[in-house]
Amino acid sequence: MKKQPSLICIVGQTATGKSSLAMRIAQEWNGEIICADSWTTRRGVDIGTAKPSAEDRKVVPHHLLDVINPDEDFNAALFKDLANQAIADISGRGRVPIMVGGTGLYIDSVIYDYSFSAVGNRHNREFLNGLSLPELLRKIDDSGIELGDVDLRNKRRLIRLIETNGARPTKHRLRKRTLLLGLQAEKGKLKQLINDRLDEMLASGLEEEVRQLSTRYGWDCEALKGISYAQWKEYFLVSENQDQVHQKIVHATMSLAKRQNTWFERNKSIHWLNAPVRWPVVVDLVTTFLGNNISY
Repeated sequence: MKKQPSLICIVGQTATGKSSLAMRIAQEWNGEIICADSWTTRRGVDIGTAKPSAEDRKVVPHHLLDVINPDEDFNAALFKDLANQAIADISGRGRVPIMVGGTGLYIDSVIYDYSFSAVGNRHNREFLNGLSLPELLRKIDDSGIELGDVDLRNKRRLIRLIETNGARPTKHRLRKRTLLLGLQAEKGKLKQLINDRLDEMLASGLEEEVRQLSTRYGWDCEALKGISYAQWKEYFLVSENQDQVHQKIVHATMSLAKRQNTWFERNKSIHWLNAPVRWPVVVDLVTTFLGNNISY
């Protein structure tokens, strides 16, 4: 019986250097990267998602980037299927699959082999899509569905909760032959990292990217609900200044980092590393892991 492919996962808070670490590991150990981020799956949202550059993609192959348009639906069940296909493809060519990202549900759907409920009726979904967030929340409350840790600002997640009548995915044991590396940073350091990254985004043309997306798709577009995009709406429509947008993005990103930390800290199989990461520690962990799982 063929062994399950080895898989290295790099998870944790946004802006802590997960992508850079994945690149270095991939170059050192003949790997390819699978991006586990709910926003980088979308085409056209490049700067605000800190999507890997064209240069990085030339050096190391990346998978699951740009798989849907900005206004299309995507979910963890679809991600799981595509990620497992990529893992099989990468390992089948004798290379090491490295999954990296901060979307906890996407990561866990693969490493815990989640079983998802069936997709809801399209006609009903169109009706639910027409409801406002407060209306969806009232519908959930009236149905007696527990919200749990669902993001109350994420319309897609709320609709999914209604469609499944509150049922959560079935979770299995952690997949074999999996190394989990987690990156985290002290709050003050993290805020500085987020500010620095945002400055780079602004210098790279984030404002124009948002302008083009909002002009083409409108502010109801799914991609424009993400952090670094949604915070520009008042800037364009109500004449806020860029400093206000900057503050909103940093605040939203810090909140995201807190949620990411809460999600991943529950996983006791993660080897936690403080950013900036000490490379010799990574070398020891990866060398030991791949040495024990040589048939990847």
